[in-house]
Amino acid sequence: MLVSILVVFIMLGFLATAHELGHFFVACLLKIKAYEVSVFVGPTLFSWKHNGVDYSIRSIPLGAYVRFSDFDENGEVVVSDDPTLLINQPRWKRFLVAIAGPLVNVVVGIIIFVILFSFTHFSTLEIGETATGTQLYETSYVVGDTITKINGHKVWNSLDVFFETEMGVDEREEMTITLKSKSNGDYYDIVLVPKLQTRVMLGIQYYDGTENKYNGWELINVMPEQNNGSPILKAGDFVVEIDGIKVTDDYIHEYLDNVITDDATLHIKYVRNGVEYEEDMVKTLMTYANLRGVFVKNRTVDSFSSFLEAFGSAATMPLTIANVSVRSVMKVFEGREKVYNMVSGPVGVTTAVSDVVQDVDQTTKIKFINLVNMVAMISIALAFTNLLPIPGLDGMQIVLLIIEMILGRAISKKSENILTIVGFIIIVALVIFALTSDIIRIFVGGM
Repeated sequence: MLVSILVVFIMLGFLATAHELGHFFVACLLKIKAYEVSVFVGPTLFSWKHNGVDYSIRSIPLGAYVRFSDFDENGEVVVSDDPTLLINQPRWKRFLVAIAGPLVNVVVGIIIFVILFSFTHFSTLEIGETATGTQLYETSYVVGDTITKINGHKVWNSLDVFFETEMGVDEREEMTITLKSKSNGDYYDIVLVPKLQTRVMLGIQYYDGTENKYNGWELINVMPEQNNGSPILKAGDFVVEIDGIKVTDDYIHEYLDNVITDDATLHIKYVRNGVEYEEDMVKTLMTYANLRGVFVKNRTVDSFSSFLEAFGSAATMPLTIANVSVRSVMKVFEGREKVYNMVSGPVGVTTAVSDVVQDVDQTTKIKFINLVNMVAMISIALAFTNLLPIPGLDGMQIVLLIIEMILGRAISKKSENILTIVGFIIIVALVIFALTSDIIRIFVGGM
């Protein structure tokens, strides 16, 4: 866990530094004066002065800051008519400085994704082959056609496809997918119709195939109804045997199809973090649907045109993250998602990093790729967070500047103080909510 905390510190410190340097570089381009630039926070390790600016590198990699104001011996802001000060700049210049930080975080996220996609692979929106018996298999889809919408929702990249097919609607509901024909450019719809069955279920979703070090089913998701509402398994486990039958045995599916009583247990053997466990699980009769079977094609960067495709995929990530975030919040208000899954704070981020770092089932290369992917995601998410109209965040400055532009003047000091107090209350509430949500997820699962 110590390593995970250090990784989170460095990760957030890097992203905060990029954010603050965005403010600083735009200010320099606009010839706006800065008094201090600090990389990281806490006690100073190194410091120097250049062109009237105090630069420092500090010891705690958990943030950074740029100071655009001077202070007197009492800690009060020095009021000056100096035309190079940020406070005395035209509104459009102050707006550009304020928006620069979040924009840099978005750009950093995109650049990281482009590099990641260039050295690994990237997912297209071209629909791939599916397996017999899936919902997609029964439709008139054409391999290679491009997915454009799912249930009327625009999809930007493969993460949108995953969200819509796995979490957008209940698996037992019909789903409409809009495709663009590769041959003639026409758009057409296919409808995925689930086939419902009732059987003893393990309440799991797993990757196809058992070609892994444990010859087991690697779990993607575990339903909360498992084991009469007290799940034993969790995502990332490998199920290797059920009632003594190996999951690599073709007979396992027939066996589960015919175990119809719910007054006994199934004996499960599974592997978690390299350790094998055996437990009895209460049989649960569940109604389930056959798999959607929607997969998109992956592609590697091996030419300039494929690089441009990878760049396009990376450039859509901010749209996807915004879309998935908004849709997830809507699911909470619709009662289809737990409220504590709305946000994740530092504890949640540290736990996610810890899961990656301590995963003994993955190679160091895969862990590194997952961490880099996480940095890119968090960078873009931080940009959106900073745009919230809350005091201390860039969003508040941007909103106030927009109000000034509309009114032609600054709002009164009294109104600004009221907004600051309300915003402070919101910040405290969000911090408490995020921390509580993180703790709940640790004990009951989620995300």
